[in-house]
Amino acid sequence: MITVVIGTQWGDEGKGKIVDVYASAARYTVRFHGGNNAGHTVVVGDKKFFFHLIPSGIFQPNTIAVIANGVILDLEVLLGEMKLLTDAGIRLKHKLIISPRCHIILPYHKALDHAYENARGKNKLGTTGRGIGPTYADKVSYNGLRMYELIHWNTFVEKFTFQAGIKNKILKTFGVEPVDVTGSLAKFKKFRTIIAPYVVDTYPVLTKAIVKKESIVLEGAHGSMLDTDWSPYPFSTGSNTLVGAVNIGAGIPVKNIDTVIGVVKAYLSRVGGGPLPTELTDKQADVIREKGHEYGTTTGRPRRIGWLDLEAVKFTTAINGVTKIAITKLDILNGLPEINVCVGYTLRGKKIPYSSCGYEELAKLTPVYKTFKGWREDISGIRKFNKLPKNCQTYLRFIETFLGIPLGIISVGAERRANIYL
Repeated sequence: MITVVIGTQWGDEGKGKIVDVYASAARYTVRFHGGNNAGHTVVVGDKKFFFHLIPSGIFQPNTIAVIANGVILDLEVLLGEMKLLTDAGIRLKHKLIISPRCHIILPYHKALDHAYENARGKNKLGTTGRGIGPTYADKVSYNGLRMYELIHWNTFVEKFTFQAGIKNKILKTFGVEPVDVTGSLAKFKKFRTIIAPYVVDTYPVLTKAIVKKESIVLEGAHGSMLDTDWSPYPFSTGSNTLVGAVNIGAGIPVKNIDTVIGVVKAYLSRVGGGPLPTELTDKQADVIREKGHEYGTTTGRPRRIGWLDLEAVKFTTAINGVTKIAITKLDILNGLPEINVCVGYTLRGKKIPYSSCGYEELAKLTPVYKTFKGWREDISGIRKFNKLPKNCQTYLRFIETFLGIPLGIISVGAERRANIYL
C-alpha cells in the first residue's frame, strides 16, 4: 500500500500524528516537499517531539525515514533533529536516508528572506523567515546548491563563493549585513562530514519498495491551501503541496498511490498573513487557541483561529483525490455551546466557489454558516464512534456527508493512541 497524508487546510492540521499512526505498518515514511517552515508534532508517552524536516514516522521501530528530492534542507536544523533522535535512543544508521537532489537553504537565503519582508513594510507576507522562498527562487533560476554539490566539496566551494558574492551585493542594497563566506564554508564542511553517510539515491530505494509491494507513507508538509499554484498566491508556501507533488518530489508515479488521507482539523488555524474568511477575533478565538496550544511549531507565533471552512476543504479534498478523512483536535471543541461550520461563500449577494477566489475575493466575501449544538462531555478517553456525544456524532456525520468522503480516523487527543477508527 502507498498512502499519502495530505493537509486540507492552511497547515497545522495535525498531520504529524496521523502519519505516525499510518507509519506503524509502513516500511518507509517519506517527506516529498517543503522545508523547515513546516512543523510536525509527535507525542510518544509523556514526551512531545517537534520535527521540521525528518519524517514523523521515524519513531516506528521498523520504518525507514526518507527525505526525498523535493525537500529543501536547512542542515543546521536537520542536524539538530538527528541529535534529538539519537538522544532519544534511536539509531539513525540504515534508518534515515537523504536524497542528493535536495536543495540546501544557505545563509544568504535567510538574510534575503528578512530583507525582502522588511522592504515590503505594511505589505509583509508573514513568511517564517527561514529562507524558503529565496531557496526555491534559486532552485528554479538554476542558482541553487544541492546535497550533491555538498558531497562534491570543491564544486560546492566554487558555487557557494560565486552565489554569496552576488547575494551580498543585494543584501548591502537593503542595508543587511553580508554573509561571511569563509566562516560559512567552514561550518558547511563540518556539516558535510556528519551528513554525508546518510546521502543515498532515494529513487531506486523507493522503486524497489514498490516492486516488492512494501508499504510506503508519504508525508505532506503543508496544507493544500498553501500550495504555490492553488493558494490565494502570494499568501502561499514555495512548493507544491498537493498529491501530484509526490511524483515530482519523490519519483513515485501517482498511479501507484492507493490511499489519500485528507487531514481536517475540527476548526481552523493559520500562521502568517493573508485572508482567512472564517477567522474569529473575539474571546472564543483565545479560548480555542489556548486549549489547542495553537502556536506555530516552527515560529512560536500565535495562530489565527477560525471556524471549519468546508467550502475550501471540499475543493482541496477534490483536487487531491482524497479517499478518507482524518479529523483532528476534535476534543478542543469540548464545552463550546455552539459550533459554526462554513458551508459556502457569497460575494455581493451571489454565491462564489473557493476555486474562483483570489486573495481580494477571500478578503471581501461573506461566509455562510451552519450552526451545530456543542457538547459538554470530555471525549478524550472515547475509542468508539457510537460512544461519542450525539451532538458530536451529528457534527462529524455532517462533515462526512458534505464532503462525500468517508471518515477514517477521528483524533480525540494529542496522545498517539487517542483515536477512533472507522
